[in-house]
Amino acid sequence: MDEPDISRSAPSRSIGIARIVAQSGVLAGIGGVLLALVIFGELNIVAALISLLVMVVGVAILPTRAVTVAQTVDVPGLLADDGDETVFAFADALVDPCLVLDRRSVVQHANAAASRQFPTISNSNPLTFSMRNPELVQAIDLVMRTGVARTIELHETVPSETWDRVVVSPLRRPGRDWLGADDRQLVVTFQSLTELKRVEALRTDFIANASHELRTPLASLLGFIDTLLGPAAKDTVAREKFLGIMRGQAERMSKLIDDLLSLSRIEMHQHVRPTGSIDLAGLLREVREGLMTQAKAADVEIRMDMFAGPSTTIGDRGQLYEVFENLMENAIKYGAVGKFVEVSLSPAGRPGLQHVVTIVDHGPGVEPEHVPRLTERFYRIDADASRKKKGTGLGLAIVKHIVNRHRGQLTIKSKPGEGMRVDVFLP
Repeated sequence: MDEPDISRSAPSRSIGIARIVAQSGVLAGIGGVLLALVIFGELNIVAALISLLVMVVGVAILPTRAVTVAQTVDVPGLLADDGDETVFAFADALVDPCLVLDRRSVVQHANAAASRQFPTISNSNPLTFSMRNPELVQAIDLVMRTGVARTIELHETVPSETWDRVVVSPLRRPGRDWLGADDRQLVVTFQSLTELKRVEALRTDFIANASHELRTPLASLLGFIDTLLGPAAKDTVAREKFLGIMRGQAERMSKLIDDLLSLSRIEMHQHVRPTGSIDLAGLLREVREGLMTQAKAADVEIRMDMFAGPSTTIGDRGQLYEVFENLMENAIKYGAVGKFVEVSLSPAGRPGLQHVVTIVDHGPGVEPEHVPRLTERFYRIDADASRKKKGTGLGLAIVKHIVNRHRGQLTIKSKPGEGMRVDVFLP
């Protein structure tokens, strides 16, 4: 006679008991109905017990919803994991740096932008290991204790000066108490304000510099006018001398205003690419002819070297004329000791760029630290020397903006004693 398979019957009994327990409420209700029927004489007690027993056996044997409930016990955990993956994927889709922190301020996830901007941040480490800004630490602590989002401005000076708007927000899930949850999370996002701060600083410096540049000649004019109205009223020689100086100061102010207006027009249309067709070789020769008088007065020779191939480019003729006039004029004024200026046109050899115009002087040159700032508005290495040469400090800024509008590139190279080389690459 075969022995009963205990290994199979035990789990079956356990499942049956679990089903009965799971449906105990329903069975109790049915039992109550049967008891009421017995009390009112609608059903005898034996039939009632048999009916209840059949139902209990049926619940134990037949599959019921209790099985479904038992199989979905772990679903909340799976949903939580899927929720984290969704949050991390959303963070990765952001172009701004984004961090996801747990309740201990440990970094659970850093998107690609955050990893680039803050390379010392690593997952599973507290954020304070890599970022110790007191305002940021305090904001995270306050949000963790109150559940209320906070926004701060983060100013860092190392390795370079940067500004960021930082938003620290609780990551809330529907139907859950965020402050009471052990698995609560924070989302920290960074929006760069560096460019806005720099533009604001440039605007402030520009207004201050423009005011200063206009105030100096105006003060001179007012002084000479007072002199002519007073002590020199009847002095013919002094009057002629002072009027000559006043004319020079007025011309300086006029040139400054013209440059300011030119810079404003260029910036206004910088996003619109020019569409005209220009012969660069012919344009350069025209600029040279226009500066011959100035070059002879400075005892400087302008040497030109044009390659034999086509030199047509797309651009604004008036603006490109201003570019090369500015560059050649600067070479004549500041490189006069070299006695000659070289102007050449050749193929660019760069992707998307066809021509390069190179202007070289053999003057004293400048220190390397000054070179990156030469295109800043009103930046001068020697302010007095620049003013004596009737410079406004805006020429190279105008050149840079015009080249940018033409989708070109501007490079400046210089060393003390070796003069200066300016390359203008054009499409």
